[in-house]
Amino acid sequence: MILNGLATELSGIVVSLNGILTGFCQLLALFVIAIGVTRALIIFIKDALFQAQATDAFQRGRLVMGYSFSLALSFLIGATILKTMISSRWDDIARLAAIIAVRTVLNYLLLQAISKATPEVQQISNPAET
Repeated sequence: MILNGLATELSGIVVSLNGILTGFCQLLALFVIAIGVTRALIIFIKDALFQAQATDAFQRGRLVMGYSFSLALSFLIGATILKTMISSRWDDIARLAAIIAVRTVLNYLLLQAISKATPEVQQISNPAET
């Protein structure tokens, strides 16, 4: 009887902590996206107003946002895993698998775009090295 009460109490604590961690991961993702968008906007506005190469500023801004989105997707995948950890229904687990697959593909495509664009931006930024 005492063990049953203890198990119920611990279960409630785990569910509460899981909710807190899930919310925290989602909040971090939101924060990272906001910072990335702000940084990209600052880069673009500063370079577009004060330098002649607006395309370079656009590309560097996209890279900053790409890194931010990639990190935010990782936080969101973690939040989804935490959320599904509590549920033991198969439809929740299938939904988790689908969400992780889509977010992983998005993250992969973002990283591919970043790695392709990085040498171009470095070459534009440092023409003396070529």
